[in-house]
Amino acid sequence: MAVQIKSPYLYGDNRLGDVIAAIQVMGSYDYYKLDFEGWATRISGDKSKAEHWKKVFLEHPEFFRLDTAGVKASLAWRRSYRRRYSVDQQRELSLAEYQALSDEERARISRAPLNSSDISVLINTAINLHTRAIEQNREYRWLSSPLFSLLGVALGALLGWLSK
Repeated sequence: MAVQIKSPYLYGDNRLGDVIAAIQVMGSYDYYKLDFEGWATRISGDKSKAEHWKKVFLEHPEFFRLDTAGVKASLAWRRSYRRRYSVDQQRELSLAEYQALSDEERARISRAPLNSSDISVLINTAINLHTRAIEQNREYRWLSSPLFSLLGVALGALLGWLSK
């Protein structure tokens, strides 16, 4: 019998909502990476939910990545952008402008936020993955019922034959 692999999209009642909320906030916030408490505050308004958000980020590597130390999370798509977005000026700096910055000014540099169509693509991807997980789970349940019935019939026949 096939072993069911439960998709993280089916964990809890609101996993898809959590993934969508994280995509929206992480895609548009000025800084591309924060620690878990920072994202918890930004996404849900409650820094005590940091462990919840860490779990969401870890279970959805199709969207989220952790830094090498494992203490900060970011949206994978944003990590592909150059780190030349000025948080203060709300624009991407040229290479010459970036190189002219002091170390203190470079601390205010991030990766450019995603535009609304990029965020929409990620949200649609999450919805599609969630839908596929539900369909896969339905197929497994449909298949498991007849298999258990067949197993019961076979076991009953075996016990009936042995009792003679």
